[in-house]
Amino acid sequence: MTSLTHHLLTMAYNNAWANHRLLKACCHLSQAEFVATRTSFFPSIKATLNHSLTVDWYYIDALERSINQQPPNAQAWAFFEPEEPFDTCAELQREQRQVDQRLIALCRFLTDELLEQPVSIPRSQGIKHELTSRLLAHLFQHQIHHRGQAHAMLAGTAVEPPQLDEFFCADEAALRERDFQELGFSEQEIWGH
Repeated sequence: MTSLTHHLLTMAYNNAWANHRLLKACCHLSQAEFVATRTSFFPSIKATLNHSLTVDWYYIDALERSINQQPPNAQAWAFFEPEEPFDTCAELQREQRQVDQRLIALCRFLTDELLEQPVSIPRSQGIKHELTSRLLAHLFQHQIHHRGQAHAMLAGTAVEPPQLDEFFCADEAALRERDFQELGFSEQEIWGH
């Protein structure tokens, strides 16, 4: 049976892979299409992808600090100033890839004990605490939610939205092989067999 820590590691790889595919497709948009007003929770593909990135920065910073037994980041709100730190998809793609690598490294380090460790999260009402396992589940769900919105907005452009649901099935490994080469991932590294 696969452990929860290994499952969360596979989720971190899946997150990086899905972000890679989505952002690679979005980089084919013109700048005007990238920033165009669309119907979704955030008003554009640019705004949605920037939001996903800044939230990743915020939570991954809190997780890393917790694991390293450091105090909460007194400047955590700086992750959201400005609300949209990057104007182009290429910039977003570069920064998202870096934070995705941090999440993979963090999940590779997890133990059952660390999953039950509380994470201190700076909020407007003060420091709140959440278990590592629950915060990671929240972070993955947040990414899936907003990736889906960006994916739907992309469907309203001339750029075909990429398939994002082929990660876990062993018999679909060939469908992700090219992306894995681009990311430097391997099936062996992720699944261990």
